[in-house]
Amino acid sequence: MKVLRVAGLWMALVLGVASSAMAEGFALTEWSARGLGLASGMVGRADDVSAIAYNAAGITQLPGVQVMGGMGLIAPMGTLSLDTVGGGKAETTTKPAVWAAPHAYASWQLNDSLWLGLGVFSRFGLGNSYDQNWTGRYNLYSVNLQTVSAVPTLAWKINDILSVSAGLEIMNVNLTTEQKIPSPFGVPNPATDSDIEVQASGWGVGGHFGLHARLNDEWSIGLAYKTQVTVNAYGEAKHDGALKDAGMLRDCDAHGTVQLPDSLALGVAYKPLDNLSFEVGAVWTRWSTYNSLNIYMDNGNQSISHKNWNDGWNFNASVEYKPLDWWSLRAGFWYETPVINEDHSDFMVPSNGRTALTLGTGVEWNDFTIDFAYCHMWINPTSYDSTDGHGILDSNYITGGNSKDTVANIYMLSFGYKF
Repeated sequence: MKVLRVAGLWMALVLGVASSAMAEGFALTEWSARGLGLASGMVGRADDVSAIAYNAAGITQLPGVQVMGGMGLIAPMGTLSLDTVGGGKAETTTKPAVWAAPHAYASWQLNDSLWLGLGVFSRFGLGNSYDQNWTGRYNLYSVNLQTVSAVPTLAWKINDILSVSAGLEIMNVNLTTEQKIPSPFGVPNPATDSDIEVQASGWGVGGHFGLHARLNDEWSIGLAYKTQVTVNAYGEAKHDGALKDAGMLRDCDAHGTVQLPDSLALGVAYKPLDNLSFEVGAVWTRWSTYNSLNIYMDNGNQSISHKNWNDGWNFNASVEYKPLDWWSLRAGFWYETPVINEDHSDFMVPSNGRTALTLGTGVEWNDFTIDFAYCHMWINPTSYDSTDGHGILDSNYITGGNSKDTVANIYMLSFGYKF
């Protein structure tokens, strides 16, 4: 079928362009333009094919075959203000960067009770880079975490009120980190630093479960649970510089394990008019399972990074209004609680809670839909005054400091078609 070929080509593109962004923790919720415009208020609504990412039980509201594909552009920026030995201060701004966040979905109604769905999107990602010779280079000067999940899903409409879903998540993770290593002889100096780059990738498997209750024409409730995903990553550590030239460092294989958290989302939607709807919701993410990011190298070296994060909450509210049958306007707000443990804070995730405002619009033309959304995110500062993160307070340079003026702008476009 032509529809399956088109959907397959877009799925392949998404698999080849994993997303990466600055986020609270490093969870992503930018899974469709309509969903972004509604501040992720798609758990209770769950009434387009991107519900596969938000609450797949809702696809039982979709007749026939429906597809959607799109792309988000995420542009984070921020400044690290560090206190240095002798009472000085060094400020560094992250390098300008725009990260791509593609998404693709397809749903297929098998009969009056069963629907099949497939979603390809990213649940986690981050990217930050600084000048190679900046003050905090011994902790980090570049990080890129990319994930992409493929989620085949089955949804069952039990009756006119209640639907449930179950999906298998197959996640691929790629991680690259770069940092400097000071010379063991004399005072650390950019001219005598060496480099280490660690690249690792791996696969993990999890599950998605959803429940959607359409109580009447006005009220609906959604509940969605995404399980933990454990990823065993394997790769290599590459060295460059004087220490390698002197035979003190050598390239080698590396490996590590990361536990990505589970989450539970609740959404309550209210539709007082055919052209007006509201939703309030909450998402709990068990970041307390993320207690370390340790990398072990076959040359006997190791990178031990304690995390011990806290569980986090996202609270969101949104409104959608259709002034015309073919035109929709959207707005939303969300607030996320801090999850970083500042006793172990580092430069990988300079975030300590965030707030966002979102705007969106969409048009329908026959069986086509086009949606656009914009989000501005304010990210709270992180303190480094008491951290035990390697290369920060023990760097012979840094005595404390904090992140500041950290924001992100997100632009997203989605195209949909109903067969």
